[in-house]
Amino acid sequence: MIGLIAVTAAGRAAAGRLSAAWPEARCYDGPAAVAVPLAWQECDALVCFLAAGATVRLIAPLLESKATDPAVVAVDEATRWAVPLLGGHARDANDLARRVAEMLGAEPVVTTATDARGVPGLDTLGWPVQGAVAAVSRAILDGEPVRFEADATWPLPALPPNVGATGAVRLLVTDRLVDVDASTAVLRPPALVVGIGASRGAPADEIEQLVVAALAGAALSPLSVRHVATVDAKAGEPGIVEVAKRRGWVVVTHPAERLAAVAVPNPSAAALEAVGTPSVAEASALAQGGVLVVSKQKSAHATVAVARLRPRGRLALIGLGPGARDLLTPRAIDELRRASVIVGLDQYVAQVADLLRPGARVLASGMGAEEARARDAVEGARAGHAVALIGSGDAGVYAMASPALEFAGDDIDVVGVPGITANLAAAALLGAPLGHDHAVISLSDLHTPWDAIERRVRAAAGGDFVVTFYNPRSRGRDWQLAKALGILAGHRPPGTPVAIVREASRPDESVHLGTLADVDIEDADMRSVVIVGNSNTRIVAGRVVTPRGYRWLG
Repeated sequence: MIGLIAVTAAGRAAAGRLSAAWPEARCYDGPAAVAVPLAWQECDALVCFLAAGATVRLIAPLLESKATDPAVVAVDEATRWAVPLLGGHARDANDLARRVAEMLGAEPVVTTATDARGVPGLDTLGWPVQGAVAAVSRAILDGEPVRFEADATWPLPALPPNVGATGAVRLLVTDRLVDVDASTAVLRPPALVVGIGASRGAPADEIEQLVVAALAGAALSPLSVRHVATVDAKAGEPGIVEVAKRRGWVVVTHPAERLAAVAVPNPSAAALEAVGTPSVAEASALAQGGVLVVSKQKSAHATVAVARLRPRGRLALIGLGPGARDLLTPRAIDELRRASVIVGLDQYVAQVADLLRPGARVLASGMGAEEARARDAVEGARAGHAVALIGSGDAGVYAMASPALEFAGDDIDVVGVPGITANLAAAALLGAPLGHDHAVISLSDLHTPWDAIERRVRAAAGGDFVVTFYNPRSRGRDWQLAKALGILAGHRPPGTPVAIVREASRPDESVHLGTLADVDIEDADMRSVVIVGNSNTRIVAGRVVTPRGYRWLG
């Protein structure tokens, strides 16, 4: 819930814009001295259309804890600035300020040192962090050597170059209980699964004591528990549910048949008779893979086992759009900054170099190395890293998603980030040429035989599709475009609009508009797309328009 507090006409107008777009927002009326305390109690975040000083004075008496106080963002009267005042990291106020700024056309102001320097804050990674967080964060920001130690490779964002093998202060990533001194910060990765079996009515206190003892006996931190797991039949067992609630853990359940197929060291005939599987605790802990680190422990009414999961690397398939920075999506920017390894064509890497985290490892290569880039990206993810594989347009359209996914297995997490294609960018310049069914065909015969390409062109021509041609013409391929246009000309009027759009959205973009009868194909090259209308496409006030299938009224 986001509370919107405004006391002036301009503020109320801006709050109304946010409220209309955000279903999670609530507007508070009345004097700010009344509205702010009320919203503070009811909301997770506050956007105050008030002076920063006034907002600070109003929230100061309400402050209690960094972990529980709501995020607070102040917006000035002219809606020029969105300033996170409270909870920049812990409560995502920085992100909220960016969202507010995007909606209102304002500028977000970064107030935390790590964000200002492009360094990921230790408390923004989504994992519990303990120990000397401030001291280690300060050392990272100051460029002092910070020793980095990890039990395994996890898909963390890039850390700056001063975080490495040596240093007086230490950043440790582990699920183990360790002695933490004044120079060590510990990140707790979600590495552990606690399997629980319980008799009907097993007391929550008994189950919790057994879990705590099992973890402590193996020197494992409860903060690294990803979830607790059990058999479907115990999904609503009150004791298990209560323990998970107390600890803030999710309960994951599995069918008995699945658990029965998991090999375990300590099967039980009693469990098989009771719930249909010879193991609940150990099998539940192991059901998602991993290694058993605590064998079955028993109390009077419960059993517990613990498994350690192998970290899963992360591969983000990112489309950078047609080239203009304002057509690069916010999600793509977020994924670029989340990655520690960037893989892509050298010119595309250069395009977003300013968005990468300090310390990101860049694997850039030239034209023609698509398969090698795809393999590098997948292998990086398999090694446990957070990898971004980048390309122009959309990653899944004539780009890198397809070759990468041919190599990727189910041992990594894959995230697709859609991008604006050259087809869409070109269409936006022209008007509405894609207003009805359309086909996209590449005229490059580098990977596809021309016979197959020609069949597709003939099919599109016969179906009266609007057609966009990618890779229309190069020095070594100077006849295919003319051939394709000739095929289309046999199925639609000679006055059908044909547009050649070069470098859509880039500084030197150009548009050449003609018809099937007079288009000059010399204007097309590999940096162009060619859009050919269907039999109903018209030019209206200089714009290309394909009707949506309704009767043409022009």
